[in-house]
Amino acid sequence: MEINDKVKAFAKEIEYINDSKLRSDAEYLVGILPDYFFEVDASSTGKYHPKYAAGEMGLARHVKAAVKMAVELLSNPSIGKNYSERDKDLIVIALLIHDGLKYGKVKTDKYTKFDHPLLISEYVKENKENLKMTDDDMEKICAMVESHMGPWNVSNYSDVVLPVPRAPMEKFVHMCDYLASRRFINLEFDDNNDVIDESKIK
Repeated sequence: MEINDKVKAFAKEIEYINDSKLRSDAEYLVGILPDYFFEVDASSTGKYHPKYAAGEMGLARHVKAAVKMAVELLSNPSIGKNYSERDKDLIVIALLIHDGLKYGKVKTDKYTKFDHPLLISEYVKENKENLKMTDDDMEKICAMVESHMGPWNVSNYSDVVLPVPRAPMEKFVHMCDYLASRRFINLEFDDNNDVIDESKIK
């Protein structure tokens, strides 16, 4: 899959980022995600995500849903006032990539990798020289993606212990990922796999 096609698939979500340099970084990070990210289900078992996250591009639709949750919540003044405009941009970037290596750099197994939050964090750091963001921005993004699993930070199938969210931005990213994973919340998508904005439907 071409880099431009990957970026185009998330054009709507990337547009939510106001800072032009951070938007460029988001495009770069989305562009280097593995091809499988744009092809697979959000869940290898189908147990933990809603129907819209199943099938081809299911994982991508889960990410789109998580970003949509964030944007809707942050547009509410009672919630958004707690975050700076830069914080909001960093939250969107973190959600865009949080499951970017859910099966690792190369998909070789049927099941997702429990340590995928750490893998994507390391991936960001490995590509630091290609990014315009500050070290502080990167630290915040990495902390958000590393802790996005929330209280589900241990597994019977892994010795890895994931960090839990502590800072407000980390908790917010976990909440958006959590909401986008709830089976009782059903979103509709158009032919471009973009979340349909019901408020604009007449």
